[in-house]
Amino acid sequence: IGMKVVPTVSEYFAIKKAIVIAKESGKTVRDIQTSFDKQASASYIDSISGKDLEIIRDGENFEVSFAYEKKISLMGPLSLVIDYRGGTARKSSGSKID
Repeated sequence: IGMKVVPTVSEYFAIKKAIVIAKESGKTVRDIQTSFDKQASASYIDSISGKDLEIIRDGENFEVSFAYEKKISLMGPLSLVIDYRGGTARKSSGSKID
């Protein structure tokens, strides 16, 4: 199970890093999306793209968040579903395993 979960966790942390970089480099929503897509390409992120990000203006700045579900087939009809979510706001949650 661990060998199937570890790559998804690595991707989650790559996404968290990419949204921070995108937020810092973008001045508009489109800039943030484009920057994230460039980071995603370099980091082999394929679960989400820039258009999947939730980008909200917070005064002068933007807050960027994401949420996605990863389904991992274990054997036969048995699967593990992980709901990943995070963001640049301090109150962003980590991941939740269902």
